[in-house]
Amino acid sequence: MGGKESRDRTPSGHRQIPVCEPVIGEQELRYVTDCVKTNWISSKGRYVTEFEAQFAAYCGAKEGIATTSGTTALHLALATLKVGPGDEVILPAFTMMATAFAVMYCGARPVLVDADPETWNMDPSLLAEKITGKTRVILPVHIYGHPCDMDPIRELAGDHRAVVVEDAAEAHGAEYRGRRAGSIGQIGCFSFYANKIITTGEGGMVVTSDPALASRARALKDLAFDPMKRFLHTDVGFNYRMTNIQAAIGLAQLERIDTFVAARRATAARYTALLGDLPGLRLPVEKPWARNVYWMYGIVAGKDAPVSRDRLAPLLAARGVETRTFFVPVHQQPVCRDLGLFRGERYPVAEELGKNGLYLPSGSGLTGEEIKYTSRCLHGIWEQGR
Repeated sequence: MGGKESRDRTPSGHRQIPVCEPVIGEQELRYVTDCVKTNWISSKGRYVTEFEAQFAAYCGAKEGIATTSGTTALHLALATLKVGPGDEVILPAFTMMATAFAVMYCGARPVLVDADPETWNMDPSLLAEKITGKTRVILPVHIYGHPCDMDPIRELAGDHRAVVVEDAAEAHGAEYRGRRAGSIGQIGCFSFYANKIITTGEGGMVVTSDPALASRARALKDLAFDPMKRFLHTDVGFNYRMTNIQAAIGLAQLERIDTFVAARRATAARYTALLGDLPGLRLPVEKPWARNVYWMYGIVAGKDAPVSRDRLAPLLAARGVETRTFFVPVHQQPVCRDLGLFRGERYPVAEELGKNGLYLPSGSGLTGEEIKYTSRCLHGIWEQGR
């Protein structure tokens, strides 16, 4: 992805505004150069172990296990817990499909819960009715950087001997009642894809404070080699190893994570101030018990909006503002239909979000002028649509 100076110009003379792009600097280059010079470029080397330890500490967890992606982090977490056929894993209907795929990889059954209309996360009030004797894991997702209401989720899990695995792929630095996302359940999972708050290009992380779970996860991600004899394997393992080069980037990014989170929160505050008067436009919230990191600044065009989401996106694109539509709910995915999953099930809040939501440019390097320009475009579209 190019820097701001390389962007094309909008019809009004502004640069094209991407929905999100990474902020990569000199420290990343120094660490990668050092990594290459040492010849430790694969999954062995100091940057992997340092990144694992420092990211886990940042989250408030004791152990970090770096992986190849957020998806493999989720799969590794479930495999570590020995989730398999006959088990059920409860997750939100409104999430990126990777969350459900991780459950399917294990042969377990995904069970869906509708979204809360304010936070867009799993609605805890609907959770109890989905728990059965087969429930092994409750898998809340901190959607777009706002943490889930974790206390009722953890309480229900405890009552039913289920494990809580947090999908915190979008929530680096988010907090729930003073605790960082990823450290609240027994296991937390993160993504370091290029558009995340910190990135390794591709990559992920499992964090936990349970040493037994950490040991098993670390073995499984490295093909489950016998610790005493090379090329003997004690379990069905995976090659989910992060490279030292990726970890070098991640460590440099982690050194600036507070700056990136502050930038995301400042962007959200500016958008909210500039867009709060547009009728029919629903903006993201921050609950009193939460610290939202606004991975993406999402908006929902309601029934009273003068333009629909599907009309709004191309109108913004024509003005040089890139957007992304919200996730398509899990139960509406063609692959789930073809597998015979969720037949006849309805999740009205998730469906409404999937139909009417999109997110605006939200990267940590977004400028104040770009935020103002995007907001002016929205105001102009609203005026023309009335």
